[in-house]
Amino acid sequence: MNFFKNVLASLLGLIIFSFLFFFLLIGIAAAGEGDETVNVEPSSILYLKLSGVLQERTTEDPLKNLFPEAAVSEIGLRDLVSTIQHSKEDERIKGIYLDHQLLSGGFASLKEVRDALIDFKASGKIIYAYGEYLSEGDYYLASAADVFFMHPEGSLEFNGLMANITFFKGLFEKLEVKPEIFRVGSFKSAVEPFLRKDMSPENRLQYTSLLSTIYDIYLTDVAESRDIQKEDLSRYSKELKIQVPEDAHHYGLVDSLGYKDELKSLIASDLELEEASDIEFISHQNYKKSLKKKYAKDKIAVIYANGSIVMVGDDTQVVGYKLAKEIRKARENKSVKAIVLRINSPGGSLVASDLIWHEVSLTKGVKPIIASMADVAASGGYYIAMACDTIIAQPNTITGSIGIFGMWFNFGQLLENKFGITHDVVKTGDHSDLYTVTRSLTDFERSVIQKGVNKGYQTFISKAAVGRGVTSEAIDEVGSGRVWSGTQALDNGLIDIIGNFDDAVDLAVAMSRVEGDYRVVNYPAQKSMFEKILGSVTNEIKVLNSMNNEVMAPYFKQIKSLQEMKGIQARMAEEFTIY
Repeated sequence: MNFFKNVLASLLGLIIFSFLFFFLLIGIAAAGEGDETVNVEPSSILYLKLSGVLQERTTEDPLKNLFPEAAVSEIGLRDLVSTIQHSKEDERIKGIYLDHQLLSGGFASLKEVRDALIDFKASGKIIYAYGEYLSEGDYYLASAADVFFMHPEGSLEFNGLMANITFFKGLFEKLEVKPEIFRVGSFKSAVEPFLRKDMSPENRLQYTSLLSTIYDIYLTDVAESRDIQKEDLSRYSKELKIQVPEDAHHYGLVDSLGYKDELKSLIASDLELEEASDIEFISHQNYKKSLKKKYAKDKIAVIYANGSIVMVGDDTQVVGYKLAKEIRKARENKSVKAIVLRINSPGGSLVASDLIWHEVSLTKGVKPIIASMADVAASGGYYIAMACDTIIAQPNTITGSIGIFGMWFNFGQLLENKFGITHDVVKTGDHSDLYTVTRSLTDFERSVIQKGVNKGYQTFISKAAVGRGVTSEAIDEVGSGRVWSGTQALDNGLIDIIGNFDDAVDLAVAMSRVEGDYRVVNYPAQKSMFEKILGSVTNEIKVLNSMNNEVMAPYFKQIKSLQEMKGIQARMAEEFTIY
């Protein structure tokens, strides 16, 4: 009996200790997030550590200082751009130091950062950059610097862009899984990974055109900053002229080959300091804390739609009814004078997209609502934008993909032949088991599902036609699931303006006729401290568990995403990534 008492007492003690330790972590994290005053010293240099993932909003991780190895490095695009803009007018900031450590981000987001850097230089202040290993995206930002040092033994990727799409047909054949695909549009490529082992001619055509347009923007911007002919840059890329750091220096892509300490010595000299250690560096995170928050009665609401659009999901996705609720709240809030719908989404559920579209439609006419497209606003991402008063995109935003599909898998042979599992059913009608995953569809059932997909496509193009003020036939000509760059989308009438996030906010202010001060408020609201703690612990565990599966993890993620594809989808291929 004493033995069981001791065991129970030990377990109780362990539970109490766990709770106390957990709340101790909360206290430590909360203390670290307190409102601290950051002083900016005269003649400071804004230090931008460019590493990790560039995303729309900064996600505060309360435990990142406690578990630095497991924490995922993220940079909020809005915070980064805002600090660059503020530092331009701040006399205490004499320049910017770009420390490139492999930043991952879409080219539209990178362009927004780059444009802010170019605008910063217009003040007469100087930008320094240093890099050891630079991707095409890293160099896109580094090329904006006045002085760019590259490590003598480093590397610079300058060989053009590529899109890598993963195909699963061979896997399904080996597993004896039979996909049933229903689609509208010859360019609706989201289903191709399940039907083919390579790209169709139509898909190859659209992605070739898309990549060419995006890379042309890239080369144009780099050529202007580096004072190199665009044709020469294109030739360097195609002929793989940049093989070693000396090549990058020889062809004018970098200014010097040297080390960090040598660049810092140069900065110290420019600032007329005796030692590099005298340089006052301030991170953009700390600089943000030094800025005074703006309070005003009138508000411009920015509603973020980031991730795939689903009916049920988490914070990394756009949950249809949740985002619709946020739009409704902003519409009914009298202090909100206009709305900017910030979209970075490849699409997803047609029903979830339509829920959001409906709230956008109800908002239009009540108060201005502007769509601001980030890296991608395609398929369902375009669907939720098309009812807005004005659609703004970057020239290299991926958009369009007006088309839908439905997908169903037959696992019957896999279960029977590989595992010996069989099924039998009792039903009240011939088609009561229509959506089971253990038998093939009949021709009649296929026709019924295809009818629903066709109807969804007609709904898509008809609503797009109303939003764009054109005929359904005109939308159909640029639809069929084809994706376009922002520049192409402007030419074919799918968007109204080429511009960035700030342009969208400025337009919202102008259309709302706000007089005097206003402030920008973000929706959805950031999570509470307790929610952050719980989410952070879960995230750290996920990261640690995934470290042993780095090679296969992307494929498992793509297969898992199939679970989201229930019902009719307005979605582009999510595995499509530009490198």
